[in-house]
Amino acid sequence: MTVTSEQSVLVIDYGAQYAQLIARRVRECKVFSEIIPHETSIEDIKKKNPSGLILSGGPMSVYEEGAPAIDPALFDLGVPVLGICYGMQLMAMNLGGKVEPTGIREYGKTEMFVTDEGVLLDELPLEQTVWMSHGDTVTAAPPGFKVISHTGVSPVAAMEDTKRRLFGVQFHPEVVHTPAGMEILKNFLYRGCDCLPTWTMSSIIEDSVADIRERVGGEEIICGLSGGVDSAVAAVLVHKAVGDQLTCVFVDTGLMRMNEADEVVETFGRHHKMKLIHVDATERFLKKLEGVEDPEVKRKTIGAEFIRVFEEEAVGLKDAKFLVQGTLYPDIIESGTKDAARIKSHHNVGGLPDDMKFQLIEPLRALFKDEVRAVGEELGLPEEIVWRQPFPGPGLAVRIIGEVTKERVDILQLADAIVIEEIKRANLYREIWQSFAVLPCIKSVGVMGDGRTYAYPIVLRAVTSEDAMTADWARIPHDVLERISSRVINEVKGVNRVAYDISSKPPSTIEWE
Repeated sequence: MTVTSEQSVLVIDYGAQYAQLIARRVRECKVFSEIIPHETSIEDIKKKNPSGLILSGGPMSVYEEGAPAIDPALFDLGVPVLGICYGMQLMAMNLGGKVEPTGIREYGKTEMFVTDEGVLLDELPLEQTVWMSHGDTVTAAPPGFKVISHTGVSPVAAMEDTKRRLFGVQFHPEVVHTPAGMEILKNFLYRGCDCLPTWTMSSIIEDSVADIRERVGGEEIICGLSGGVDSAVAAVLVHKAVGDQLTCVFVDTGLMRMNEADEVVETFGRHHKMKLIHVDATERFLKKLEGVEDPEVKRKTIGAEFIRVFEEEAVGLKDAKFLVQGTLYPDIIESGTKDAARIKSHHNVGGLPDDMKFQLIEPLRALFKDEVRAVGEELGLPEEIVWRQPFPGPGLAVRIIGEVTKERVDILQLADAIVIEEIKRANLYREIWQSFAVLPCIKSVGVMGDGRTYAYPIVLRAVTSEDAMTADWARIPHDVLERISSRVINEVKGVNRVAYDISSKPPSTIEWE
């Protein structure tokens, strides 16, 4: 996805738990933002031609051995900089201020007192609540900086040098616990960086369409269409750019949700009138997964087999050179980068084979899920597709904890369909990020009628989230849980027990594998 360089703000990540949130908040101000590692060179930063830089917080002390450092030349680029928490401390230490451990830490909601509104705090309350999370404190601002606020513990809660357009806050404006946080970010973006709120869904579509047309020319393109939100939006976006140069290939792995294959063919082949090839590869994928239990091996096996199917189909499509995928920003982060440990390989990122011949077209690569939904609505996709809950690329294979067999897939499909039906019946579907069934391949004793059973459990998983980077387990009413449990046990042969997963992310992940 091409982004207009004159309207972008880079978030330099120093290991903050809120780095993704900072980028999201900037985007909510209609300015594009992306996260880059703190080791990024000054030259590479200059090449991106940013309108502003934000130095994130971090878990370490600026004086700690091995703590992430900063190249002081960054402050001489002439680009506005906002330091948040650790980022402000780095700014202060490198420009001649003082950072000290005062022995009194500030965590949580804190009252802040404004002494000079300046740019950051202009037209905001002189007394306001902010969210603090720090041990070290800036005790003296660098030469040229004006202290514009303080707390009972921090003599420098916010500072700025308007001549050099350098700003710093000890608190976290990106979290909702700082009520005026968005206004503070807007002051930095609109007044400090002279950005305009022009990064809208319409501009995203226009930029993407132009980028795709320029890149592919007259070449044929294949889109791996799963029927989920991401691939659906990616397909419609690319179709808008190149029309019939695009052929969607829907590979029915046999690992989809119940009746999903029929829905995909109906929606895209008939309703949206796209060129669609339906490949029933159920037996092929089940054969590949025989004896496979390790989740990473499952993901890589499925990812590689997808590509092999696409390559076979491309032979009849003038040897298409491009493959469209619905890769999102969180997929990139979770699959592992230089600064982020691999949590799990997403089949469309870490699961791709090294010898793949396609060039990838990933028009949603820079977006979070809620932004993808907004693009889908702008493109006119129906609500039932745009608001469909996320589904893993490897499908039910990673919701079967153990070897994947036809019998287990049939059991899980039916249990999952019951879960979704009851969640929708309770009007909870839009409130919940994901709700689904998991089949652990173990058996337990139960009693049905007067007889002993030895059957599988089904685990219900439901979470609330904004972007899948973090998630909390959903507080589903007990009567809804009871209906789900009763129906699953009574209607799904081979199941005699239902449990509810009440763990959050972190420490767990949303999916079980």
